[in-house]
Amino acid sequence: MTETAKLGLPLVQPSQAQKHVTVNEAFTRLDSLTQVSVLSRSVTVPPADAAEGVCYLVPTGASAAWNSHVGEIAIRSNNGWVFVPMVEGWRIWVADEGQALDWVAGEFVSGLIARSASGAATQIKIWEYDQTLASGSVVDGAEEVPGTVLVFGITGRVLTALSGSLSDWQLGHGSSADRYGSGLGLGSGSWLRGLTGQPQAYYSGFRPKFTANGGDFAGGSVRVAIHYMELGLPSAS
Repeated sequence: MTETAKLGLPLVQPSQAQKHVTVNEAFTRLDSLTQVSVLSRSVTVPPADAAEGVCYLVPTGASAAWNSHVGEIAIRSNNGWVFVPMVEGWRIWVADEGQALDWVAGEFVSGLIARSASGAATQIKIWEYDQTLASGSVVDGAEEVPGTVLVFGITGRVLTALSGSLSDWQLGHGSSADRYGSGLGLGSGSWLRGLTGQPQAYYSGFRPKFTANGGDFAGGSVRVAIHYMELGLPSAS
């Protein structure tokens, strides 16, 4: 046996020379895989200047030293890379996405709260994007939230001050233009925290509606986050 079964830590062999090399590599892997955090799962070219001990998830299309290790954790070690396959049930933090992912049945699942033996899942998710407010009194959201979800609320932050003839603005959906907030501020840093009142089921995809009060939008941007629950189906097998 040359390595451990789960983490692939290299084992010192009888009469082995330079035992410290093997031990140090094992420590490097253990240090990287405990409370594992990767910088990204979208980088395809191994960074030549990566710091010792940093980790990446190797994505499809990876090249060079990562080419044959898609789906594995790449750990920077001694100016090279060591690779560890994901293990069922591991949770991993992806820094550039700001979210934790669970490795379940050969795929990554976000926001997992509960899961049945056959794959039915309850997931809490956040759909976030930056909305530019072009000229007009009403602007539909640039991105659509998936359908068949239960929405708890919408939060937001003004990134660049909203300009135009408006006095304030409101955020809603469909026939309820102020469902998620009204009398909202125009200045950079202004925020909203709109609860649905009671969780609202949306059976079709929807776009938030931005409405200018007392005038029109002329510019500015808002970061919007839709907080919702999604139900995953059980498998057929």
